[in-house]
Amino acid sequence: MVIQQRALLRALSDCCPSRAGVALSGAQPVCDAVPDSAPAHRRAAAKPADHRPARRQAELAPGAGDWRKNAQPDRRLLGGSRTHRRPRCPANPRCPGRRLNQFACSGNSRSHRTSNAVTLGVYSCSSPNDELPQGARMAALAPSSQDRWLDLNDVLRELVTEGYLSQDDTETALTQRRSAVNIPLHPLEFLASQQFDDLKRPGKKLDLETLTAWLAKASGQPYMRIDPLKINVAAVTPLMSYAFAQRHKILAVAVDRESVTIASAQPYVRSWEADLAHVLKLQIKRVVANPTDIQRMAMEFFRLAKSVSGANASEQKMSNMGNFEQLLKLGASDQEPDANDAHIVNIVDWLFQYAFQQRASDIHIEPRREQGTVRFRIDGVLHNVYQFPAQVIMAIVSRLKSLGRMNVAEKRKPQDGRVKTTTPENREVELRLSTLPTAFGEKMVMRIFDPEVLLKDFDQLGFSSDDLRRWQEMTRQPNGIILVTGPTGSGKTTTLYTTLKKLATSEVNLCTIEDPIEMVEPAFNQMQVQHNIDLSFAAGVRALMRQDPDIIMIGEIRDLETAEMAIQAALTGHLVLSTLHTNDAPSAISRMLELGVPHYLLKATILGVMAQRLVRTLCPHCKAPINLNETDWQTLTRPWQAPVPPGAHQAVGCVECRDTGYRGRAGVYEIMVMSDNIKALISADLDLTAMRRQAFKEGTRSLRLSGAQKVSAGLTTLEEVLRVTPQSEQR
Repeated sequence: MVIQQRALLRALSDCCPSRAGVALSGAQPVCDAVPDSAPAHRRAAAKPADHRPARRQAELAPGAGDWRKNAQPDRRLLGGSRTHRRPRCPANPRCPGRRLNQFACSGNSRSHRTSNAVTLGVYSCSSPNDELPQGARMAALAPSSQDRWLDLNDVLRELVTEGYLSQDDTETALTQRRSAVNIPLHPLEFLASQQFDDLKRPGKKLDLETLTAWLAKASGQPYMRIDPLKINVAAVTPLMSYAFAQRHKILAVAVDRESVTIASAQPYVRSWEADLAHVLKLQIKRVVANPTDIQRMAMEFFRLAKSVSGANASEQKMSNMGNFEQLLKLGASDQEPDANDAHIVNIVDWLFQYAFQQRASDIHIEPRREQGTVRFRIDGVLHNVYQFPAQVIMAIVSRLKSLGRMNVAEKRKPQDGRVKTTTPENREVELRLSTLPTAFGEKMVMRIFDPEVLLKDFDQLGFSSDDLRRWQEMTRQPNGIILVTGPTGSGKTTTLYTTLKKLATSEVNLCTIEDPIEMVEPAFNQMQVQHNIDLSFAAGVRALMRQDPDIIMIGEIRDLETAEMAIQAALTGHLVLSTLHTNDAPSAISRMLELGVPHYLLKATILGVMAQRLVRTLCPHCKAPINLNETDWQTLTRPWQAPVPPGAHQAVGCVECRDTGYRGRAGVYEIMVMSDNIKALISADLDLTAMRRQAFKEGTRSLRLSGAQKVSAGLTTLEEVLRVTPQSEQR
């Protein structure tokens, strides 16, 4: 027995001398580092992996290794069942990870020191599921020179102390964590998944963003909600490899000449800062962000960067030719980019899914000499998304043309196409493609037709109860013409599709002629204009008349022939809906007269006209009350007299609305029902002012007055209504 103990002492002396003195006494040893006197091979074997400069420099090198191979989950994230392997000490790989009395291993490469395990962020070598000591509180929130990984017990203890959670919630969380599957969840992610009530905000849950903001405040670091549209992905992804980002659970979100901003959900882990600052020669600025967003964005950003890099390497460099030379060579290059390259396919797939996630209505792909730009239109405003090399942009456009059944080889004239795909929620979405030859290549715009956007309820569109009543009075008529007016992008198609969806019952035959079909709807019959075979709007209506229709929708009345066919259809007992491009409702009558339609036919067929615009609605998360200036209010409501409303709000800006203050759009409407008095004013020399005055007398609200109602309800701002509504109606 004595011989065995001496052998044990010699073995411990070679590794950790401090353990030899307590081995025979029965006390629990504290792990120490290998002394300098130990053999060289033992010192090399005991050196922590995190302190090997060669490996860390290799990880920091851009593109080091395949990011897919290195995408291993970090087992050091706390929280796991007792039945699973416990996390090992991140500072010393030789530490067994056992509980060491009341201390936790937090050593470095030179000496292995100990610190109290109840301090916030200390990576405790004890089991993360041990019960919380009664009355214990985190000893300190200040950062240390040692890495401190968030512990579920300490987070729960602090949340209880600050009044976010109850003690019962804490016990429930610990019980759930013990029985949970071994998934490496961040402590904040686990707590958010439990859907605990936030005791500081009655009626609300303790969600991940609230917990992340709390952690940022506790650590003294700025809180950041990651907005991918505000991150220059091409600039931040080369700063570090995917392996380095995944190992330390960090993400670069901004970079300039002097500093780089790094987002992390582990504010007390600092071992990577010195290495990154040394390699980049930049100051490190830290922010705390949602751990789920960091993981997801890192995966998307590095996957996209890898695809762009692969596609760029597979294409030959374009010559540095001038604008005019580039224009002359459009479509004449013998070296076509490979649209079926796996990297290009990945980029196009990412482009679609990303646009759906960001609620984009249009995707713009714009080529330039050196780099092309991709932009999304969200709530009527364009946002820069990514800049691709010029040859990659060409390959992306070729891939999209192939998907849209367009002529890939033809680059000299505009083309149109359609693509059908699915959203991340597995909804079918159609995209309308349009190309335009420019000096640097083909520009492409994709309009996204989401059924959830095109087929909304009337209250979601922005109709007031009075507007809806007047609109439905017109659409319930058995025959006549209903016109919807407004500029491009004012929501006319959405209004018509929503109306047709309500009218398309099993008792009626509803047919449409469109250019193009913006959304395929099984509830009615749709036909598309084909100018190459002389199938125009007028020819289409003529054909539809022989299909026994009850309701006909004409995409747009552009010429006299189409207007005459619409009049003919209405006179023969059909309900006709169509669109025009005018500023307000009374101007639609003037436009029909200008096309050459006799005034007596307009009196006999027009049921009513509705003009509309889209205004951006205020973000419900950040809008703030405001006292309107009476002069500004009168500018909006003139010539009517209306009191200044008390419920007006102003745009502020937050992470939910990308600091714009607006989120979503709603319609403002001017509905003019053709009464006998208004019809009497229709003549060859129409007096628009008299017609407008009579319409207002009979209950028509102007676009600005309709917008003023939404301002008073706190849905939008006075400036937004003035921006989109015409001034002519004030005359």
